Amino acid sequence: MTHTATANEPRSRDGKARAKRTTVPKVRLYVERTERQNWFVHVGHVTDRGRWRTEPHAHPAYGQVIFVRSGRGVINLEGSALPFEAPCALLLPTECVHGLDYEIDVDRWVVTIEVAYLAQVNGKLQDFIQLWTAPRMIPLGDMADGGERFYSLVQSLKQESESNAVGHVIGTEALLTTLLLMLVREARLDQTGNEGESRNNVRLVDRFRKLIDQHYRENLPLQDYASMMAVSLVQLRAACTSAGEQSPTKMIRTRIITEAKRNLIFGEMSVEQIAFGLGFADAAYFTRFFRREVGQTPSQFRVAARAQTPQQAQ
Repeated sequence: MTHTATANEPRSRDGKARAKRTTVPKVRLYVERTERQNWFVHVGHVTDRGRWRTEPHAHPAYGQVIFVRSGRGVINLEGSALPFEAPCALLLPTECVHGLDYEIDVDRWVVTIEVAYLAQVNGKLQDFIQLWTAPRMIPLGDMADGGERFYSLVQSLKQESESNAVGHVIGTEALLTTLLLMLVREARLDQTGNEGESRNNVRLVDRFRKLIDQHYRENLPLQDYASMMAVSLVQLRAACTSAGEQSPTKMIRTRIITEAKRNLIFGEMSVEQIAFGLGFADAAYFTRFFRREVGQTPSQFRVAARAQTPQQAQ
């Protein structure tokens, strides 16, 4: 189906209308490659005079923390608008579909973390894993000098990550760990259970979530996931409950719905094509499944979401 640009569709900075993409853009690198070939943390500083907008996209190879030191705007997360105002941090996990609409004269710092290194750092503390399970807007103005303390950390991280001094890798890791710890404390994540047992449960659920990302289109029975993880169904369900997650079955359904919503909002495939792409043999069953989970049919959701999304950026 062709789609012509209208006055309400996303526009570039010069005001020219852009055609909607059929799929969500997968951006490999947010920043230009640095001289250091094997970078694992990059800190960039962006200041723009005037309004700045980015279309919805995803980063498959890294996570990001965007520190908004001054200004405000709206972030579009999977089709839902979330306003933000400085000082705050926008935490964006890998594969999170997001678009940003910054208002006038926003000062922001972008911390980009390579995905394998992020997993290594997250392994230090169960709360880090929990922190990255979903995109978040974390206000930093509720504590005294919170924004300036975070700004100082970001500046130190930038300096250390670009340094060639002895121990710069250890120094970078220490500063990044401190930065994430500050975000964990400000996000006020739920604390559950015995620390050792809880840590194991969070890690197990994190493994389960990664397997879901790999296989959610295949309509696998829950037992297959448990077998791949070498745990029983009872253990898997207990871990999800302990870690404060949804039931395993609900987690799989939620992942399918998330992908369906992305395709409906940002793509041009028909409902039938989306259904088949998500492993449904029957588009009618997909429609019933979607309506049960979302409260609207796929077609109704697409119309409502697209009517709302352009207005969020105005």
